[in-house]
Amino acid sequence: MTGLTDRLWRLGRWSRLAAFLVLGVVVALGMAPLEWWFIAVPAWAVVLAVLVSAPGLRAALFAALCIGLGYFGFTLRWLVDPFLVDAATWGWAAPLAVSLMALRESLFWVAGTAVARLIAPRHLSALVLSLTLAEALRGYLFTGFPWALIGHVLIPTPWAQLAAYGGPHLLTLLTLTVAAGLVWLTRRRWLGALPLIAAVAVVPFLIPSPDPADPDAPVVRIVQPNAPQDEKWDPAQNLIFFQRMIAFTQAAPRPDLIVWPETAVPVLLDYAQAELEAISEAAQGVPVVTGINRSQDGLYYNSLIVLSRMGQVTQTYDKAHLVPFGEYVPFGEVLKNMGIHGIATSEGGGFAKGAMPQPLIDLPGIGTARALICYEGIFAEEIATPARPRLLLMITNDAWFGKGAGPTQHLAQARLRSIEQGLPMVRSANTGISAMIDAHGRVVKRIPLDETGYFDAALPPARAVTPYVRWGDWPVLILVLIGMAATGLHNRWGRRELR
Repeated sequence: MTGLTDRLWRLGRWSRLAAFLVLGVVVALGMAPLEWWFIAVPAWAVVLAVLVSAPGLRAALFAALCIGLGYFGFTLRWLVDPFLVDAATWGWAAPLAVSLMALRESLFWVAGTAVARLIAPRHLSALVLSLTLAEALRGYLFTGFPWALIGHVLIPTPWAQLAAYGGPHLLTLLTLTVAAGLVWLTRRRWLGALPLIAAVAVVPFLIPSPDPADPDAPVVRIVQPNAPQDEKWDPAQNLIFFQRMIAFTQAAPRPDLIVWPETAVPVLLDYAQAELEAISEAAQGVPVVTGINRSQDGLYYNSLIVLSRMGQVTQTYDKAHLVPFGEYVPFGEVLKNMGIHGIATSEGGGFAKGAMPQPLIDLPGIGTARALICYEGIFAEEIATPARPRLLLMITNDAWFGKGAGPTQHLAQARLRSIEQGLPMVRSANTGISAMIDAHGRVVKRIPLDETGYFDAALPPARAVTPYVRWGDWPVLILVLIGMAATGLHNRWGRRELR
């Protein structure tokens, strides 16, 4: 490892820049849809070795920035797709959006590297802890964007089950600790490799057992109309998609619940009486959950409604965590007068934030569900509720994200939410990937991306309340802060460095 990092630092400036960008792409191969975690984790060992061996602070920050740009530029490549739905209007902004988002997220890694260098230069432990903290802050600061977290590389592995104890940031800490263990192994520091050995040893205990069959489990029908975003609101096309969902809804045998995706009904709730009556007639007494937009007091909401067995709207949930520059624009009241508005809005002023304090909806014959609309499903720390629901229910329209990395990464995060909460998830997506996910994050049944159809699946059982539900991110964050303080004091007192 030392020889490799030495060679990298001896390269010319432009060659180093290219090498670091490529290294960032390599660590990104662990994210969906590839999920090559077995390549990404060793690559993280190289990243840590590069950053800790940098000849100075400026060189370390340069490396962190370039690696971050490669990583986020590759993982967030799907951000191009929303701008191409109306390419004539927004196409020019696609490369700018990806570049700015990659830069924004990379700066957190730069800050984490700077902190590690300041508290304990050349300490791997300081770098592991500070990068974990930086990743956590990505989910909180500036409205938060916890997408493609380092720990997400472990979602397809048994280690993902540890998220029930410490959430996504425990997975980030584990990923970086294992990578550091690989570095220590190459330097024959056997004590430092103990976390790596422990991580391997616990794998057999993390593989969940199959859920026992329950003949009385409620059956849920998940509908996927597969409406391309550039056709979804076309008056000549949206009736076709609506009738498609109606046909899926009335198909026999009858389930206990039917779920349509986000904004499935092509008119505002205020004017949708005919459409709601058609849905109710097709459902034949089965409750239906669907996404729809609505207006109230001059404001527009991205909403989820529950239609009762009698076809009445019994509950409404308005999306509370909106997409910046998609569903709303910060300082929108000022900017909309300049013609600037979100690309995913039906009105120039954008959507209003839902004010519902308790996002639980009651599903007749099933129990309560934690409602999630698309983007809300990526915020692990916001999902737990005081009252324990029976399931997570997500409706989404991933047609905005294209047909590759975006929808698959979104599904991977949905799986992680089920593990963290110990709850099954019903996930209906417009163009996919619709899925029934059990409380261990396993996909029980799915409709692949860019396909039309529906399926019926028994709702898996919920698990006991997980430690993450009780404590959230705090245990991991406190552990990281204590570790950083201890490492800083250790370095200040002049003790032997852990290289």
